Amino acid sequence: MVNAQFALLDHLGVQKLYASVGSSMGAMQSLAAGWLHPQRVGKIVSISGTARSSPSAVAMRFAQRSVLMADPNWNNGFYYDGLPPHTGMKLARQIATITYRSGPEWDQRFGRQLRPLPDTEEDPPGSPRTPVLCPDLLIETYLDHQGESFCLKYDANSLIYISKAMDLFDMTLPALESLNIQSSGVHPSALDSISSDPTQQPHRTSHSKSHPPPVNPPPYLPDLAAGMQPLKNIPTLVLGVQSDILFTVEQQREVADALRMGGNENVSYYELGGVWGHDTFLIDVLNVGGAIRGFLS
Repeated sequence: MVNAQFALLDHLGVQKLYASVGSSMGAMQSLAAGWLHPQRVGKIVSISGTARSSPSAVAMRFAQRSVLMADPNWNNGFYYDGLPPHTGMKLARQIATITYRSGPEWDQRFGRQLRPLPDTEEDPPGSPRTPVLCPDLLIETYLDHQGESFCLKYDANSLIYISKAMDLFDMTLPALESLNIQSSGVHPSALDSISSDPTQQPHRTSHSKSHPPPVNPPPYLPDLAAGMQPLKNIPTLVLGVQSDILFTVEQQREVADALRMGGNENVSYYELGGVWGHDTFLIDVLNVGGAIRGFLS
């Protein structure tokens, strides 16, 4: 996908990007842009992304694809001459929406409120409300609306392939080597400078006092640092959100730590508060925009 973007840049005559900025999957692509073409990317901004999809995020997207592909109208992807899989798309979007926001936000926004009843459904005054199996609580009506509107404007196969691409994204060195692709910015032998043994790390001096190495690094962090070494000369901003359950702040810290361990001494890292979860980059324009503006200026 990123190579296709650079083919477009070639066609447009753009030799170098001032910065590659992306959120969520776009953050993955920004990292990939710097990895594939480090001489052509001046800066990188990774917002609520990751360098390696977590099992929990993969599980959520697998569930989305499963309900979509279970729709008979999906027809193994050959639905363009018939009815599209709207039911599967609606359910997939409902599952996805749960991962985009946070429980505290929904507590504040919806609580346990019931949807207003139309005049034709009103119960007699003073009588208890009759439970129904259709969307009854406001949070249910919200998910129902999100699914209904999404299934009418997004292609099902596009969702499947983009979702799977996110699952497969992994910038650890073994994963990159298995793809048989090479960054234009570093010779493969240069990646040997980072040992997979965390006790034999020559990168420790790249951490300043204000950014010490992680106390309990995950076992794959050295491999991630080795894989991201081609980005060592690109100033990078990593921006995460504390309420994000899809790409957690722990994953944002891993990106920043891996970059520093790989020799990048110009890594800026920010965590935002708030209750908007993964979608914060769409909502908290003031704080997200301020961090990006300061980094790019």
